[in-house]
Amino acid sequence: MTTAMGAALRRIQLGNALSAFGNGFTVPFLFIYVSQVRDLGASTAGAVLAIFAVAALAVLPFTGRAIDRRGPLPVAIAASVTAAVGSMGLGLADSEPLVIVAAGLLGAGIAVIQPTLATMIVWCSTTATRSRAFAMQFFLNNLGLGVGGLLGGLIVDTDRPSSFVTLFSIEAVMFLVLGAAVATVRLPRVPRVDDAVPTDDRANGGLRALLGDRAMVQLCALGFVMFFACYGQFESGLSAFAVEVTRISPATLGVALAANTAVIVLAQFVVLKLVERRRRSRVIAAVGLIWTVAWVAAGASGLVHGSQAIATAAIISTYALFGLGEAMLSPTVAPLVADLAPSSRVGQYNSAFALVKQLALAVGPAVGGLMAGAGMYVAYIAMLIGCSLGITVLALRMGRRLTPAQDSPFRAPAPVPAPRAEREPMTASV
Repeated sequence: MTTAMGAALRRIQLGNALSAFGNGFTVPFLFIYVSQVRDLGASTAGAVLAIFAVAALAVLPFTGRAIDRRGPLPVAIAASVTAAVGSMGLGLADSEPLVIVAAGLLGAGIAVIQPTLATMIVWCSTTATRSRAFAMQFFLNNLGLGVGGLLGGLIVDTDRPSSFVTLFSIEAVMFLVLGAAVATVRLPRVPRVDDAVPTDDRANGGLRALLGDRAMVQLCALGFVMFFACYGQFESGLSAFAVEVTRISPATLGVALAANTAVIVLAQFVVLKLVERRRRSRVIAAVGLIWTVAWVAAGASGLVHGSQAIATAAIISTYALFGLGEAMLSPTVAPLVADLAPSSRVGQYNSAFALVKQLALAVGPAVGGLMAGAGMYVAYIAMLIGCSLGITVLALRMGRRLTPAQDSPFRAPAPVPAPRAEREPMTASV
Protein backbone atom coordinates (compact mmCIF):
# COMPACT_ATOMS: atom_id res chain seq x y z
CA MET A 1 0.00 0.00 0.00
CA THR A 2 1.39 3.39 -0.96
CA THR A 3 2.11 6.15 1.51
CA ALA A 4 -0.76 8.21 0.04
CA MET A 5 -3.21 5.35 0.46
CA GLY A 6 -2.05 4.85 4.05
CA ALA A 7 -2.49 8.54 4.86
CA ALA A 8 -5.98 8.56 3.34
CA LEU A 9 -6.96 5.48 5.31
CA ARG A 10 -5.72 7.02 8.57
CA ARG A 11 -7.88 10.11 8.01
CA ILE A 12 -10.91 7.97 7.25
CA GLN A 13 -10.36 5.90 10.40
CA LEU A 14 -9.86 9.01 12.52
CA GLY A 15 -13.11 10.55 11.30
CA ASN A 16 -14.91 7.26 11.86
CA ALA A 17 -13.58 6.99 15.43
CA LEU A 18 -14.61 10.55 16.33
CA SER A 19 -18.11 10.11 14.91
CA ALA A 20 -18.53 6.91 16.95
CA PHE A 21 -17.27 8.82 19.99
CA GLY A 22 -19.95 11.48 19.43
CA ASN A 23 -22.62 8.84 18.83
CA GLY A 24 -21.76 7.25 22.18
CA PHE A 25 -22.82 10.44 23.98
CA THR A 26 -26.45 10.03 22.92
CA VAL A 27 -27.25 6.38 22.11
CA PRO A 28 -27.66 5.13 25.71
CA PHE A 29 -29.87 8.06 26.69
CA LEU A 30 -32.10 8.57 23.64
CA PHE A 31 -35.16 6.72 24.98
CA ILE A 32 -34.99 8.51 28.35
CA TYR A 33 -34.47 11.86 26.65
CA VAL A 34 -37.54 11.61 24.43
CA SER A 35 -39.88 9.94 26.92
CA GLN A 36 -38.94 11.73 30.17
CA VAL A 37 -36.85 14.82 29.57
CA ARG A 38 -39.00 16.10 26.68
CA ASP A 39 -42.04 14.46 28.31
CA LEU A 40 -43.28 12.98 25.03
CA GLY A 41 -44.01 9.52 26.43
CA ALA A 42 -42.72 6.01 25.89
CA SER A 43 -44.73 5.53 22.69
CA THR A 44 -43.04 8.50 21.02
CA ALA A 45 -39.66 7.29 22.21
CA GLY A 46 -40.38 3.89 20.67
CA ALA A 47 -41.46 5.59 17.45
CA VAL A 48 -38.18 7.51 17.35
CA LEU A 49 -36.21 4.25 17.60
CA ALA A 50 -38.35 2.77 14.82
CA ILE A 51 -37.79 5.86 12.64
CA PHE A 52 -34.05 5.14 12.60
CA ALA A 53 -34.72 1.79 10.94
CA VAL A 54 -37.37 3.20 8.59
CA ALA A 55 -35.08 6.02 7.46
CA ALA A 56 -32.25 3.58 6.81
CA LEU A 57 -34.48 1.29 4.78
CA ALA A 58 -35.70 4.30 2.77
CA VAL A 59 -32.27 5.62 1.73
CA LEU A 60 -30.04 2.55 1.45
CA PRO A 61 -31.58 1.19 -1.80
CA PHE A 62 -30.39 4.37 -3.56
CA THR A 63 -27.08 4.80 -1.74
CA GLY A 64 -25.02 2.21 -3.58
CA ARG A 65 -25.74 3.60 -7.03
CA ALA A 66 -24.94 7.12 -5.81
CA ILE A 67 -21.61 5.95 -4.37
CA ASP A 68 -20.60 4.16 -7.57
CA ARG A 69 -21.67 7.02 -9.85
CA ARG A 70 -20.55 10.03 -7.81
CA GLY A 71 -17.83 8.48 -5.68
CA PRO A 72 -17.99 7.84 -1.92
CA LEU A 73 -16.55 11.22 -0.84
CA PRO A 74 -19.44 13.57 -1.76
CA VAL A 75 -21.98 11.02 -0.51
CA ALA A 76 -20.12 10.69 2.82
CA ILE A 77 -19.92 14.47 3.26
CA ALA A 78 -23.63 14.92 2.51
CA ALA A 79 -24.52 12.10 4.93
CA SER A 80 -22.32 13.59 7.68
CA VAL A 81 -23.98 17.00 7.35
CA THR A 82 -27.44 15.38 7.34
CA ALA A 83 -26.62 13.41 10.49
CA ALA A 84 -25.27 16.54 12.18
CA VAL A 85 -28.47 18.48 11.38
CA GLY A 86 -30.59 15.59 12.67
CA SER A 87 -28.58 15.30 15.87
CA MET A 88 -28.75 19.02 16.61
CA GLY A 89 -32.44 18.96 15.75
CA LEU A 90 -33.05 16.21 18.31
CA GLY A 91 -31.28 18.24 20.97
CA LEU A 92 -33.47 21.27 20.33
CA ALA A 93 -36.79 19.60 19.45
CA ASP A 94 -39.54 19.91 22.04
CA SER A 95 -42.52 18.50 20.14
CA GLU A 96 -43.36 15.13 18.64
CA PRO A 97 -43.27 16.19 14.94
CA LEU A 98 -39.88 17.89 15.34
CA VAL A 99 -38.42 14.88 17.18
CA ILE A 100 -39.65 12.49 14.46
CA VAL A 101 -38.24 14.63 11.62
CA ALA A 102 -34.89 15.04 13.39
CA ALA A 103 -34.68 11.31 14.10
CA GLY A 104 -35.37 10.60 10.42
CA LEU A 105 -32.52 12.88 9.33
CA LEU A 106 -30.13 11.38 11.87
CA GLY A 107 -31.09 7.81 10.97
CA ALA A 108 -30.74 8.45 7.24
CA GLY A 109 -27.35 10.14 7.68
CA ILE A 110 -25.91 7.35 9.85
CA ALA A 111 -27.25 4.68 7.48
CA VAL A 112 -25.54 6.26 4.45
CA ILE A 113 -22.28 6.88 6.30
CA GLN A 114 -21.75 3.13 6.86
CA PRO A 115 -21.44 1.96 3.22
CA THR A 116 -19.57 5.11 2.15
CA LEU A 117 -16.87 4.53 4.78
CA ALA A 118 -16.74 0.83 3.88
CA THR A 119 -16.25 1.72 0.21
CA MET A 120 -13.50 4.23 1.04
CA ILE A 121 -11.72 1.61 3.13
CA VAL A 122 -11.87 -0.76 0.14
CA TRP A 123 -10.44 1.92 -2.15
CA CYS A 124 -7.58 2.60 0.27
CA SER A 125 -6.65 -1.02 1.03
CA THR A 126 -5.52 -4.17 -0.71
CA THR A 127 -6.28 -7.83 -0.16
CA ALA A 128 -3.31 -8.01 2.21
CA THR A 129 -4.39 -5.02 4.32
CA ARG A 130 -8.19 -5.06 4.06
CA SER A 131 -8.94 -7.40 6.97
CA ARG A 132 -6.80 -5.34 9.32
CA ALA A 133 -8.39 -2.10 8.09
CA PHE A 134 -11.93 -3.33 8.79
CA ALA A 135 -10.86 -4.80 12.13
CA MET A 136 -9.43 -1.39 13.06
CA GLN A 137 -12.69 0.30 12.04
CA PHE A 138 -14.72 -2.06 14.24
CA PHE A 139 -12.29 -1.62 17.14
CA LEU A 140 -12.43 2.18 16.92
CA ASN A 141 -16.23 2.13 16.62
CA ASN A 142 -16.62 0.16 19.84
CA LEU A 143 -13.94 2.11 21.67
CA GLY A 144 -15.46 5.43 20.59
CA LEU A 145 -18.98 4.36 21.57
CA GLY A 146 -17.77 3.09 24.96
CA VAL A 147 -15.74 6.17 25.84
CA GLY A 148 -18.48 8.50 24.58
CA GLY A 149 -21.08 6.65 26.64
CA LEU A 150 -18.97 6.89 29.79
CA LEU A 151 -18.37 10.63 29.36
CA GLY A 152 -22.01 11.20 28.43
CA GLY A 153 -23.05 9.52 31.66
CA LEU A 154 -21.00 12.08 33.58
CA ILE A 155 -22.68 15.01 31.80
CA VAL A 156 -26.27 13.87 31.60
CA ASP A 157 -28.85 15.05 34.14
CA THR A 158 -32.52 14.26 33.59
CA ASP A 159 -33.48 17.34 35.59
CA ARG A 160 -31.55 19.61 33.22
CA PRO A 161 -32.66 19.43 29.56
CA SER A 162 -29.69 21.64 28.72
CA SER A 163 -27.35 18.75 29.58
CA PHE A 164 -28.93 16.75 26.75
CA VAL A 165 -28.56 19.69 24.39
CA THR A 166 -24.85 19.51 25.22
CA LEU A 167 -24.75 15.79 24.39
CA PHE A 168 -26.45 16.22 21.03
CA SER A 169 -24.27 19.24 20.24
CA ILE A 170 -21.14 17.15 20.81
CA GLU A 171 -22.54 14.42 18.56
CA ALA A 172 -23.38 16.96 15.83
CA VAL A 173 -19.88 18.45 15.96
CA MET A 174 -18.31 14.98 15.67
CA PHE A 175 -20.35 14.24 12.54
CA LEU A 176 -19.10 17.51 11.06
CA VAL A 177 -15.55 16.50 11.99
CA LEU A 178 -16.11 13.24 10.10
CA GLY A 179 -17.28 15.20 7.07
CA ALA A 180 -14.27 17.51 7.29
CA ALA A 181 -11.87 14.57 7.68
CA VAL A 182 -13.10 12.75 4.59
CA ALA A 183 -13.29 16.00 2.62
CA THR A 184 -9.51 16.29 2.92
CA VAL A 185 -8.93 12.79 1.54
CA ARG A 186 -7.85 12.29 -2.06
CA LEU A 187 -8.82 8.72 -2.87
CA PRO A 188 -6.49 6.73 -5.12
CA ARG A 189 -7.57 5.87 -8.62
CA VAL A 190 -6.05 2.53 -9.48
CA PRO A 191 -6.22 0.17 -12.45
CA ARG A 192 -8.58 -2.78 -12.41
CA VAL A 193 -6.96 -5.52 -10.36
CA ASP A 194 -7.99 -8.90 -9.06
CA ASP A 195 -8.57 -7.84 -5.45
CA ALA A 196 -11.69 -5.83 -6.26
CA VAL A 197 -10.32 -2.34 -5.78
CA PRO A 198 -12.56 -0.16 -7.96
CA THR A 199 -11.74 1.79 -11.07
CA ASP A 200 -13.47 4.79 -12.54
CA ASP A 201 -15.74 2.57 -14.67
CA ARG A 202 -19.41 3.48 -14.50
CA ALA A 203 -21.63 1.28 -12.35
CA ASN A 204 -23.67 -1.14 -14.44
CA GLY A 205 -25.91 -4.11 -13.95
CA GLY A 206 -27.67 -2.77 -10.87
CA LEU A 207 -29.81 -4.88 -8.58
CA ARG A 208 -30.45 -7.62 -11.14
CA ALA A 209 -26.73 -8.30 -11.52
CA LEU A 210 -26.28 -8.36 -7.74
CA LEU A 211 -29.15 -10.81 -7.32
CA GLY A 212 -27.53 -12.98 -9.98
CA ASP A 213 -24.40 -13.29 -7.84
CA ARG A 214 -25.26 -16.45 -5.90
CA ALA A 215 -22.35 -16.08 -3.48
CA MET A 216 -23.43 -12.53 -2.58
CA VAL A 217 -27.05 -13.61 -2.17
CA GLN A 218 -25.95 -16.39 0.18
CA LEU A 219 -23.77 -13.93 2.11
CA CYS A 220 -26.73 -11.55 2.48
CA ALA A 221 -28.95 -14.37 3.77
CA LEU A 222 -26.19 -15.37 6.17
CA GLY A 223 -25.76 -11.75 7.26
CA PHE A 224 -29.46 -11.41 8.02
CA VAL A 225 -29.37 -14.45 10.31
CA MET A 226 -26.19 -13.21 12.01
CA PHE A 227 -27.53 -9.74 12.77
CA PHE A 228 -30.94 -11.10 13.77
CA ALA A 229 -29.42 -13.60 16.21
CA CYS A 230 -26.94 -11.18 17.83
CA TYR A 231 -27.31 -7.42 17.49
CA GLY A 232 -31.05 -7.66 16.98
CA GLN A 233 -31.51 -9.20 20.44
CA PHE A 234 -29.29 -7.04 22.67
CA GLU A 235 -31.90 -4.40 23.47
CA SER A 236 -35.01 -6.57 23.28
CA GLY A 237 -35.32 -10.30 23.90
CA LEU A 238 -31.98 -10.98 25.53
CA SER A 239 -32.17 -8.08 27.95
CA ALA A 240 -35.78 -9.00 28.81
CA PHE A 241 -34.76 -12.63 29.37
CA ALA A 242 -31.86 -11.56 31.60
CA VAL A 243 -34.06 -9.36 33.78
CA GLU A 244 -37.27 -11.41 33.84
CA VAL A 245 -35.96 -14.99 33.84
CA THR A 246 -32.39 -14.86 35.11
CA ARG A 247 -33.45 -12.16 37.58
CA ILE A 248 -30.39 -9.96 37.26
CA SER A 249 -30.61 -6.25 38.04
CA PRO A 250 -30.50 -3.56 35.33
CA ALA A 251 -27.12 -2.50 36.75
CA THR A 252 -25.76 -6.02 36.23
CA LEU A 253 -27.13 -5.94 32.70
CA GLY A 254 -24.92 -2.89 32.19
CA VAL A 255 -21.95 -4.94 33.40
CA ALA A 256 -22.81 -7.63 30.84
CA LEU A 257 -22.89 -5.04 28.04
CA ALA A 258 -19.56 -3.69 29.28
CA ALA A 259 -18.15 -7.24 29.13
CA ASN A 260 -19.21 -7.45 25.49
CA THR A 261 -17.39 -4.21 24.64
CA ALA A 262 -14.35 -5.17 26.72
CA VAL A 263 -13.91 -8.47 24.88
CA ILE A 264 -14.08 -6.68 21.52
CA VAL A 265 -11.59 -3.98 22.52
CA LEU A 266 -9.14 -6.30 24.27
CA ALA A 267 -9.29 -9.29 21.92
CA GLN A 268 -9.74 -7.71 18.49
CA PHE A 269 -6.16 -7.79 17.26
CA VAL A 270 -5.33 -11.10 18.93
CA VAL A 271 -8.32 -12.59 17.14
CA LEU A 272 -7.26 -10.90 13.90
CA LYS A 273 -3.96 -12.77 13.90
CA LEU A 274 -5.77 -16.04 14.45
CA VAL A 275 -8.38 -15.66 11.71
CA GLU A 276 -6.96 -13.53 8.90
CA ARG A 277 -5.08 -16.43 7.28
CA ARG A 278 -7.91 -18.92 7.67
CA ARG A 279 -10.82 -19.56 5.35
CA ARG A 280 -13.44 -16.89 5.86
CA SER A 281 -16.35 -19.30 5.50
CA ARG A 282 -14.94 -21.49 8.27
CA VAL A 283 -14.34 -18.51 10.55
CA ILE A 284 -17.99 -17.50 10.14
CA ALA A 285 -19.04 -21.12 10.75
CA ALA A 286 -17.01 -21.10 13.98
CA VAL A 287 -18.80 -17.93 15.07
CA GLY A 288 -22.10 -19.78 14.68
CA LEU A 289 -20.86 -22.46 17.07
CA ILE A 290 -19.60 -19.87 19.57
CA TRP A 291 -22.97 -18.11 19.53
CA THR A 292 -24.71 -21.46 19.96
CA VAL A 293 -22.76 -21.91 23.19
CA ALA A 294 -23.69 -18.32 24.16
CA TRP A 295 -27.42 -18.98 23.76
CA VAL A 296 -27.13 -22.30 25.61
CA ALA A 297 -25.46 -20.40 28.47
CA ALA A 298 -28.26 -17.83 28.41
CA GLY A 299 -30.87 -20.57 28.57
CA ALA A 300 -29.01 -22.33 31.38
CA SER A 301 -28.94 -19.09 33.39
CA GLY A 302 -32.71 -19.27 33.64
CA LEU A 303 -32.58 -22.81 35.01
CA VAL A 304 -30.08 -22.15 37.81
CA HIS A 305 -32.42 -21.29 40.65
CA GLY A 306 -30.13 -22.17 43.53
CA SER A 307 -27.26 -19.79 42.82
CA GLN A 308 -27.81 -16.29 41.54
CA ALA A 309 -24.04 -15.82 41.18
CA ILE A 310 -23.81 -18.71 38.70
CA ALA A 311 -26.83 -17.43 36.76
CA THR A 312 -25.35 -13.95 36.59
CA ALA A 313 -21.99 -15.32 35.43
CA ALA A 314 -23.78 -17.27 32.69
CA ILE A 315 -25.49 -14.14 31.35
CA ILE A 316 -22.27 -12.13 31.45
CA SER A 317 -20.55 -15.01 29.63
CA THR A 318 -23.28 -14.87 26.97
CA TYR A 319 -22.53 -11.22 26.23
CA ALA A 320 -18.77 -11.89 26.30
CA LEU A 321 -19.09 -14.76 23.82
CA PHE A 322 -21.09 -12.52 21.52
CA GLY A 323 -18.21 -10.04 21.67
CA LEU A 324 -15.72 -12.76 20.72
CA GLY A 325 -17.84 -13.67 17.72
CA GLU A 326 -18.14 -10.03 16.68
CA ALA A 327 -14.36 -9.64 16.86
CA MET A 328 -14.00 -12.65 14.55
CA LEU A 329 -16.53 -11.31 12.04
CA SER A 330 -15.14 -7.76 11.73
CA PRO A 331 -12.03 -8.75 9.72
CA THR A 332 -13.96 -11.40 7.81
CA VAL A 333 -17.40 -10.33 6.55
CA ALA A 334 -16.80 -6.76 5.31
CA PRO A 335 -13.64 -7.71 3.34
CA LEU A 336 -15.57 -10.63 1.85
CA VAL A 337 -18.31 -8.27 0.63
CA ALA A 338 -15.59 -6.14 -1.00
CA ASP A 339 -13.89 -9.13 -2.64
CA LEU A 340 -17.19 -10.40 -4.06
CA ALA A 341 -18.00 -7.02 -5.62
CA PRO A 342 -17.07 -6.16 -9.21
CA SER A 343 -14.81 -3.14 -9.17
CA SER A 344 -17.50 -0.82 -10.56
CA ARG A 345 -20.17 -1.88 -8.03
CA VAL A 346 -18.40 -1.86 -4.66
CA GLY A 347 -20.78 0.81 -3.36
CA GLN A 348 -23.84 -1.19 -4.41
CA TYR A 349 -22.59 -4.35 -2.70
CA ASN A 350 -21.74 -2.47 0.51
CA SER A 351 -25.12 -0.73 0.50
CA ALA A 352 -26.98 -3.99 -0.15
CA PHE A 353 -25.27 -5.64 2.80
CA ALA A 354 -25.97 -2.58 4.98
CA LEU A 355 -29.64 -2.83 3.94
CA VAL A 356 -29.73 -6.48 5.00
CA LYS A 357 -28.23 -5.47 8.34
CA GLN A 358 -30.86 -2.80 8.87
CA LEU A 359 -33.65 -5.24 8.02
CA ALA A 360 -32.32 -7.68 10.60
CA LEU A 361 -31.98 -4.91 13.18
CA ALA A 362 -35.61 -3.93 12.53
CA VAL A 363 -37.04 -7.46 12.58
CA GLY A 364 -34.84 -8.82 15.39
CA PRO A 365 -35.99 -6.52 18.21
CA ALA A 366 -39.60 -6.80 17.06
CA VAL A 367 -39.57 -10.61 17.17
CA GLY A 368 -37.56 -10.69 20.41
CA GLY A 369 -39.80 -8.13 22.06
CA LEU A 370 -43.01 -9.90 21.04
CA MET A 371 -41.79 -13.30 22.26
CA ALA A 372 -40.54 -11.79 25.52
CA GLY A 373 -43.82 -9.95 26.03
CA ALA A 374 -45.72 -13.21 25.55
CA GLY A 375 -43.45 -15.04 27.99
CA MET A 376 -42.27 -17.47 25.27
CA TYR A 377 -38.75 -17.68 26.64
CA VAL A 378 -38.17 -21.40 26.00
CA ALA A 379 -39.21 -21.01 22.36
CA TYR A 380 -37.13 -17.82 22.16
CA ILE A 381 -33.90 -19.51 23.29
CA ALA A 382 -34.59 -22.54 21.09
CA MET A 383 -35.15 -20.29 18.06
CA LEU A 384 -31.85 -18.49 18.56
CA ILE A 385 -29.90 -21.69 19.14
CA GLY A 386 -31.35 -22.83 15.81
CA CYS A 387 -30.35 -19.54 14.17
CA SER A 388 -26.78 -19.88 15.46
CA LEU A 389 -26.48 -23.42 14.16
CA GLY A 390 -27.96 -22.12 10.91
CA ILE A 391 -25.10 -19.61 10.67
CA THR A 392 -22.63 -22.50 10.70
CA VAL A 393 -24.53 -24.45 8.03
CA LEU A 394 -25.05 -21.41 5.78
CA ALA A 395 -21.39 -20.38 6.08
CA LEU A 396 -20.12 -23.81 5.05
CA ARG A 397 -22.54 -23.91 2.10
CA MET A 398 -21.48 -20.42 1.02
CA GLY A 399 -17.84 -21.49 1.18
CA ARG A 400 -18.44 -23.91 -1.69
CA ARG A 401 -19.30 -20.98 -3.98
CA LEU A 402 -16.29 -18.83 -3.08
CA THR A 403 -13.11 -18.82 -5.09
CA PRO A 404 -9.87 -19.53 -3.20
CA ALA A 405 -8.98 -15.81 -3.41
CA GLN A 406 -12.34 -14.82 -1.91
CA ASP A 407 -12.42 -17.43 0.84
CA SER A 408 -8.76 -17.27 1.83
CA PRO A 409 -6.87 -14.49 0.05
CA PHE A 410 -3.63 -15.13 1.93
CA ARG A 411 -3.58 -18.77 0.80
CA ALA A 412 -4.64 -18.14 -2.79
CA PRO A 413 -1.93 -18.14 -5.47
CA ALA A 414 -0.71 -14.65 -6.27
CA PRO A 415 -1.98 -13.33 -9.61
CA VAL A 416 0.56 -13.09 -12.39
CA PRO A 417 1.42 -9.41 -12.79
CA ALA A 418 0.79 -7.76 -16.13
CA PRO A 419 3.80 -6.64 -18.17
CA ARG A 420 5.06 -3.28 -17.05
CA ALA A 421 4.13 -1.63 -20.33
CA GLU A 422 0.47 -2.67 -19.95
CA ARG A 423 0.02 -1.23 -16.48
CA GLU A 424 -1.58 2.13 -15.85
CA PRO A 425 0.19 4.38 -13.38
CA MET A 426 -1.45 4.78 -10.02
CA THR A 427 -1.57 8.30 -8.73
CA ALA A 428 -2.84 9.49 -5.41
CA SER A 429 -2.25 12.57 -3.37
CA VAL A 430 -3.39 13.78 0.02
